[in-house]
Amino acid sequence: MTILGAILAGGEARRFGSDKARTLLHGRALIDHVATALGPHVDAIVTCGRAYGDLAVLTDLPHEGLGPLGGIAAALDHADRHGFDRVLTLPCDTPLIEPALLEALRACDTPAIVAGCPVIGIWPARLAGQLIGRLSTEDDRSIMAWARSVGARRLDVAAPPNINRVTELDRLRG
Repeated sequence: MTILGAILAGGEARRFGSDKARTLLHGRALIDHVATALGPHVDAIVTCGRAYGDLAVLTDLPHEGLGPLGGIAAALDHADRHGFDRVLTLPCDTPLIEPALLEALRACDTPAIVAGCPVIGIWPARLAGQLIGRLSTEDDRSIMAWARSVGARRLDVAAPPNINRVTELDRLRG
């Protein structure tokens, strides 16, 4: 099974106050930490919502401004059109991803999300049309609601720290 890694990086970072993806932690951008952690566990990586290095950049589907689900829809569509079986999604603001978490997601044979951080998940590429259709006709952009609708399993593992505010980043810099 081939897996596309998708880094969700299209948010406005209103609570953070500046570009989170490019903010430094231990001398490296947050998005770089995520890409480095993801690399050994997937066959290719894309970013959703912003450019990063030489990775392919995807725009939210079915249109911009849909939050994480729009990025997930774009990644699923890309995966489906390019022969990937599944998509492993990570937000750009979780720089301390453990390899064991990524392996647990890879081992899932159904859609799965991490309890406490549902944007971290693994999804069959064949769900692309279903998610794009949902986003085209419904206003509910809750990852949890969509995950329930497709029978996603909740992995009860410790979620990595998610940086939404500068104070959270300062704690990690410790």
